[in-house]
Amino acid sequence: MSDQGTAFFPPKDIADKFRNDPETLKLASTDYGHIVHEIPATVFRPTSANDIATLVKFVYNNSLPIKIAARGHAHSVRGQAMSRNGVVINMTALNDPDHLRKAGSRISVSRSPSLGFYADVGGDQLWIDVLQTTLTYGLAPVSWTDYLYLTVGGTLSNAGISGQTFRFGPQISNVHEMDVITGKGDFVTCSAKVNSELYYAVLGGLGQFGIIIRARIALEPAPERVKWLRILYTNFSQFSKDQERLISANNGGRLTTSHKNYGFDYVEGSLLLNQGPPDLSFYPKPDQPRISSLVTKYGIVFCLEVAKYYDDHTPAITVDKELEILLKGLGFVPGFKFVKDVAVVDFLNRVASEEKALRSKGLWDIPHPWLNIFVPKSRILEFESAVFEHMILKENISAGLVLIYPTNRNKWNDKMSAVIPSEDVFYVVSMLRSSGYNNWEEFDTQNKLILKLCVHMGIKFKLYLSHYETQEDWRNHFGLKWATFQYRKAQFDPKHILAPGQRIFN
Repeated sequence: MSDQGTAFFPPKDIADKFRNDPETLKLASTDYGHIVHEIPATVFRPTSANDIATLVKFVYNNSLPIKIAARGHAHSVRGQAMSRNGVVINMTALNDPDHLRKAGSRISVSRSPSLGFYADVGGDQLWIDVLQTTLTYGLAPVSWTDYLYLTVGGTLSNAGISGQTFRFGPQISNVHEMDVITGKGDFVTCSAKVNSELYYAVLGGLGQFGIIIRARIALEPAPERVKWLRILYTNFSQFSKDQERLISANNGGRLTTSHKNYGFDYVEGSLLLNQGPPDLSFYPKPDQPRISSLVTKYGIVFCLEVAKYYDDHTPAITVDKELEILLKGLGFVPGFKFVKDVAVVDFLNRVASEEKALRSKGLWDIPHPWLNIFVPKSRILEFESAVFEHMILKENISAGLVLIYPTNRNKWNDKMSAVIPSEDVFYVVSMLRSSGYNNWEEFDTQNKLILKLCVHMGIKFKLYLSHYETQEDWRNHFGLKWATFQYRKAQFDPKHILAPGQRIFN
């Protein structure tokens, strides 16, 4: 194969693992976003970590102008896992049944005196498979993303956030150790104590410093059941005040003598907008008409979504009593509290049913011009008023699914590469929109207008799942971390081989 006229003849021992047929290249040239399309020269299907190390080391030692992107489930939305005219590593090939028969499972559960229970998990593994495997031991990770069909390496390269983040931190805060292949082709085991610079660089590092081969994930005893509630508000100030109360130390971080969590285990929020029929599938059918009327009347209804985990042996009356205490004093609309009792796997994997429905309608593999932004607590009221009440409602801009919920900065480790606002509490705001193939640019323009408005208002936001076109924008994004980010790049990927789709150094 060739890259911009440069011949590339890989080492003989891995030469048979490259694919460049049209169908393989087509699959590797797009992602969940369906916005960016970059055709690679070839796709590499490794069967071992050594294969990946051999490839990277070969490119590094031969000064080839070849870029390498590790691709897991490709749930990125702006081409972050692509490599134009370069090599895309299909990480899921490590999970090939023939390979597993020889090498063994890519998910294993162990226990040590110092760490307690943990799972050693391949970076190519999906979180849904991690959950299902660990549950057979009565264990589970504590921090999740809303969607579980993502790879471990993919989420750890960003942060991995959801409604549990306020209590347990993002997924990157729950990793004991990793095996990483650097941009030099070195295979390195790293942790907070051993090769710590690489460890902190890779977590939230957007794939810039190494390819995650294995991660050691912290586990705890798994709950069996979940009380899953949605509570409706018509006033954003009250809604945000109650969310912040529920994630505070007194209501969200206290432990009882039995070491069970006292507060809620999950806190998120979302919007029901008067933009066509809202999705009311969660709610009992008899209640759906009055919820629709509430949305029609107010234009925006704010949904507080919380979950309380418990075990089968916990009396239902005890759980209900705890819920009553936790909900006391909240300012939601009377009569608009809805409760489900489900198995923990059904709660954690709740998006799977939505995916199935969207796929059946042909609405999954379409463009997704998403906007994910972290907003400081001190500016969230102004943000909500300017963006949702004025831009979205008054100008009738389709917002799609909107998530909005606070989290605690002290659950993040500032040594890691991930970037967040400086305030103790900040909000995750996600506008998860879908579009047709011919109008995604219209949505993208609206996203840019929202960011421009935030800049004009002086809101010191940070993007999540970031996408920038210039290095200056990346420099502004990382702020005080930029010098460290550059230093780590020079140390672990000095020839800028890895993750070209992020457009940080190329």
